[in-house]
Parts: sequence; C-alpha cells; structure tokens
Amino acid sequence: MRGDTTDTTQSQYLDQGVARRAPWHETRCAAWARSAVSSRVTKTDITADVVSCLLREQLPHLAQRPITPMDADGWDNSSFRIGTDYTARLPTYDGYVPAVAKEHQWLPVLGPRLPVPIPEPVALGAPGCGFLRPWSVYRWLHGDTASGDRVTDFDLFARDVARFLTALWTVDPRSGPAAGAHSFGRGGPLSVYDAEVHACLDTLPADISRGPVLDTWHAALSAPFEAEPCWFHGDMAPSNLLVRHGRLAAVIDFGTCGVGDPACDLVLAWTFLDPDARHTFRQQLDVDAGTWARGQAWALSKALLTLREPDHDAAIRRYGWRHNAADIIRHITHDHITPDP
Repeated sequence: MRGDTTDTTQSQYLDQGVARRAPWHETRCAAWARSAVSSRVTKTDITADVVSCLLREQLPHLAQRPITPMDADGWDNSSFRIGTDYTARLPTYDGYVPAVAKEHQWLPVLGPRLPVPIPEPVALGAPGCGFLRPWSVYRWLHGDTASGDRVTDFDLFARDVARFLTALWTVDPRSGPAAGAHSFGRGGPLSVYDAEVHACLDTLPADISRGPVLDTWHAALSAPFEAEPCWFHGDMAPSNLLVRHGRLAAVIDFGTCGVGDPACDLVLAWTFLDPDARHTFRQQLDVDAGTWARGQAWALSKALLTLREPDHDAAIRRYGWRHNAADIIRHITHDHITPDP
C-alpha cells in the first residue's frame, strides 16, 4: 500500500493518539466496505503475520513490537496483543465491519460516563496486506475474562455489573445508533429471532418439554418494549467482562452496542450467575417485569441457538458461560413458572 496516494490518505484516518470522533469514521469505513465486496478472508486467514504487515505499512511506530494472538479470542474479531500497551482487532467477516466505525465514533463518548474502563480506540486501519476490511488498534486493558474460578463472590459481581449497566443505560441516547443490522437485532424486537427459536425446538433434550419453552418465549413477545430507547451493550457475555481480584475491572467488545431495548443485556443472569446473585442483579437494576421477561427470552434464544451448533460445548467455552445450554433453558423456564418475588 505504499505510494503517493497511500501516504496522503493515511494521515486522514491513522491517529497515533486518541481517535477523533468526526463523521469520517463512518464515511471512510463505508467506502472501504463498498470497495471490498464479499471479502473471502476468514478467521483462519487472519494471522500475526497479517497484523505485522499492516503495522509496517500503516503504523510503523508499532511495527517493532511483538505480536501475540489472544488466548481468549472472540468470533466477530481476531485479536492480537501489540507489545504490552495495545491490541489489534480485525473483523473476521464482512458483516462485522460496521462495528469498526461505530466503536471509533462512540466509545470515546461512552467511556468517560462509565464506572469501569472500556476499549479506547487509538488508530483506525485501512484494508491492506490482503486483508480487505478496516481494522482497529485499542489501548490494552488489564484483567482476565470472567469465569467461575476468577469470580468468588457472585453477589458482589452481580452488583458490579448492574452498576455498569445502570450507568450505560442512562447515557444520553440522542444521536446514538438505533438497533438494527449492525447490532444483529439486539436491542430490537424479539420477533426478529422468532423463526430461529421455533426451528431450534427439535434440538431440545428429551427431558425438556416444548410447552414451557414456548410459554416463556411467547410471554416475552407479548411484553414489547414501550419505554424510551437507551444505550445497550448487546453482548454482556463473561468473555467480554474483565475481572481483577474477583471484581469487574473492564467491559470490552461493543460491536453490537446501540440504542434500543436494554433487555438483551440481562442474558448474563442465566448464563453465568447463580440464583441468589440473579436475584441481586434484578434488584440492583430495578427493571420491570416486561424487561426481565424479555431478558429471559434473549437468554433462551441464545441457549437454543447454541444447542443447535455442532460443537455447542466449544461455543459455551467461547462465551465463558458457567452453565451448559440445556441447563440454561431449564433455569429460564423454571424462573418463568416460579418468578422471582
């Protein structure tokens, strides 16, 4: 990518300090997306060598630092540690490209208003080195992904997460991105996933009846979101929550964030928390019955979709869930039949 044009345009989108929040993020990424229609680069193609090449061409001041693949890597992006201070994130498929501009525009707005750190963009990279998508560099955040052995007090952890969500949900939502394709339906109506939920029923274990599952799902569909839209994270999985000394230390991966119904942020209550901590979580958030029902339904749909995956145990490990998909469904339907007082 070296040459006269590259040198001129890179100064417009590569920032060696904190990323700017001008509309150029969205404009530039949209232009790159149009020029790289249906990139065939997949997750297995995104290696440390690709990142090293991109840094040499676009961020040479970082190119001499060691590049290390992340142990706890997500599905939407491939992540690499750059030295000790930075992280590179490269979208694994074209559908995840809109999140790049969104994070660069909105994370600097959200960050100062939240009680724990979130990713801080420092550079927006252009397609290159055979990688035909925009990509990002963020400051490194300290902590380990949440897990059963790293969180010893689940009641306290539930309070930490509730405090974070309460702060996020009260950030001024005006001009924020409304839920839609960029959030994969999260923050929008549950009906988007209705067909998939019904298609997953055949994968239920023999001891789980369809009746309670459908009752739980339909109860949520009959309690639509009617409040004012607010910010939501969209993927509050344990793998996106960093802890230090058992406490919430940072929240990462805002790729599915937006403005809409925050019920999708409640999934953690059934995938990670125990019943007592789940009760604390609900009390601290002070959500109404309809929001809680929709949160149950989001967790139910996630568990059903995971149960359908050929290797759902691997998916559960990737998400960081403490419970398997079938048990999550059992917990949710039990909670629906015997609601929290």
